[in-house]
Amino acid sequence: MTRLFPVEGQPIRLSRFGAFPYALAGVLLYLFFSAAAYAHGVAEGDKGYIQEISGTQLLPFTYLGAKHMVTGYDHLLFLAGVIFFLYKLKDIALYVSLFAIGHSVTMLYGVYAGVNVNAYVIDAIIGLSVVYKALDNLGAYQRWFGVQPDTRVATLVFGLFHGFGLAAKIQEFEIARDGLLPNLLAFNVGVEIGQLLALGAILIAMGYWRRTTAFLKHAYTANVAMMCAGFMLIGYQLTGLFVS
Repeated sequence: MTRLFPVEGQPIRLSRFGAFPYALAGVLLYLFFSAAAYAHGVAEGDKGYIQEISGTQLLPFTYLGAKHMVTGYDHLLFLAGVIFFLYKLKDIALYVSLFAIGHSVTMLYGVYAGVNVNAYVIDAIIGLSVVYKALDNLGAYQRWFGVQPDTRVATLVFGLFHGFGLAAKIQEFEIARDGLLPNLLAFNVGVEIGQLLALGAILIAMGYWRRTTAFLKHAYTANVAMMCAGFMLIGYQLTGLFVS
């Protein structure tokens, strides 16, 4: 029997599956992220539009922020892992707020201050955050080390790294300095709107899934698949770092 820890000190027993589901999930995730990696970048049309405008442009930047978050599969994977075993609305609000605070602070600071970060390294750390959360959901740290990391602190810290990832993508737009601060704030508002929309869709799907007996049966497999996806994100970004 495999123990999964959705809440500290409250194990759920799950039956162990064979190797085939994991292999199938790994192949599907590889195909998915091979395509999704390109969707998370800056579209040429968006980049060209941003380079042609200047001054305060609140609505375009709000739209771009929402679009970027909705297509930001790595961010959404981490967020899905964070809320995977959260049932109370106040808990969901707390963790999502910590994540939002983290990525908002470093995104605004990174772009406004012109902080140069290596996008490959940051995105690899974002992949690591997905692995971390999947292992946390599997109760790995309690079994391996006998301790449970503070999930609130981890969510905030990884949110900071996710923010630097957003900052690296925004800098690819080569935004004009004229009206930079209000445009960044508008982009951040768009990111939060996109995050809420994506979160709503995830919660609706999770709500239906949790009402079925299949949830406890496949929760272990889902988190293993999430961990595999995180490792693939790490490998993809590190490969890009070494060959660039």
